[in-house]
Amino acid sequence: MSTSNTILDAANIDRILSELTGNIIDKNDTLEKLVLIGIHTRGVYLAGRLQTKIKKTSGVDLPTGTMDITLYRDDWTRITQNPVVRKTDIPFAVDEKIIILVDDVLFTGRTIRAALDAIIDFGRPGRIELAVLIDRGHREVPIQADYVGITIDTKPSDRINVLLSEHDGEDKVFLE
Repeated sequence: MSTSNTILDAANIDRILSELTGNIIDKNDTLEKLVLIGIHTRGVYLAGRLQTKIKKTSGVDLPTGTMDITLYRDDWTRITQNPVVRKTDIPFAVDEKIIILVDDVLFTGRTIRAALDAIIDFGRPGRIELAVLIDRGHREVPIQADYVGITIDTKPSDRINVLLSEHDGEDKVFLE
């Protein structure tokens, strides 16, 4: 695995998550209706880290859920005939909540479009926002993030790899 094209190291990822935390707190007058939902896989870990930082900063322990969007994707049959479906766990009512979807990389927007479809199956939120560690452009659908860690100019053929210690044993983002 090449690390010569490292974009972010552990300290930078932590700093960005702290900035995102501040932006989320600043934008929301009250955190009473706010919930976090992490999109599998690495969005789940980022949502957990944001939950921890928000609690440490504000004292509010936000409800946090996880979502698998595999069967909501418009291209899952092209990816594989046997998709791996992970657990969706949203242990709270979404009605009238301000949901912040959390993902690692925003690229074409199709993952987020699928997540929006999935959330609506759970109820009618008051508002849905999006927080991403990296926005790399190249949208295929009109989706934009409300909270962006960093924006990276890439070619469509480039690959952004996000490694998080909870899943990969280390925190690092690099470009292939």
